Amino acid sequence: MRKKSPKLVPLSPVPLYNQLKELLRGQILDGSYPPLSRMPSENELGNAYQVSRITVRQALNDLQKEGLIFKIHGKGTFVAKPKTFQNVSTLQGLAESLSQLGYEVINRVHSFKTVTANTMVAQRLQMAEGTKVTEIKRVRLINREPVSLEVSYLPLALGEKLEKADLITRDIFLILENDCHINLGHAELAIDAVLAESELTHALHIEEGSPIMRIERLTHSDDGTPVDFEYLYYRGDAFQYRLRIDRQRHERPLAGHGGLAP
Repeated sequence: MRKKSPKLVPLSPVPLYNQLKELLRGQILDGSYPPLSRMPSENELGNAYQVSRITVRQALNDLQKEGLIFKIHGKGTFVAKPKTFQNVSTLQGLAESLSQLGYEVINRVHSFKTVTANTMVAQRLQMAEGTKVTEIKRVRLINREPVSLEVSYLPLALGEKLEKADLITRDIFLILENDCHINLGHAELAIDAVLAESELTHALHIEEGSPIMRIERLTHSDDGTPVDFEYLYYRGDAFQYRLRIDRQRHERPLAGHGGLAP
């Protein structure tokens, strides 16, 4: 250990594994164990804190479930790299959201072309299958690291207006609003998990079969017209969506109106 280890309290009502977990979490979050650094072994932690390997293992398993550490068979336990996150309580583009948090977001344009709308794209954009649409593929880099592949489909008339726009530093949302004078209204999202295949492995510099968070997003203008249908593929080890949900409160029925008296 790098410094004298804080002592656990054996007679505390808080279980020893929980005390150890909180101590290790604090050391991870304060940088005592930097991202990707190797954690002490179970034996080393057990000796340092005078607890059993079972206690250590339970604490480490909980930290792994929280995503703070990861294990590599035969090599040990390592501190996970903190994930970039985006709050989705409002409709914002990635750069628009993350730049407020101090991140640098730039894009690598892989392709910009006209394609025929398949069944899914046509259905989402409310057009006939086979209609010409603009397809834009961009890799989103956060602090120079590839984090997501964005595949966007727009009606051809809109796509042609984006052809000369700055797609390297700007969000499509801002281009639609500021350059195309479209007021965006709302978006519908569907989120699932997939495994990385060839295109994603090359675009995001990950191994085949790596976990990917896939987001299907359909954005509408303020009059309800669909204007942008996207598949967003995020590296599972580097990004997360965060949102707040509130419980709906129901008014209690008054006594004498079908409810119970207080």
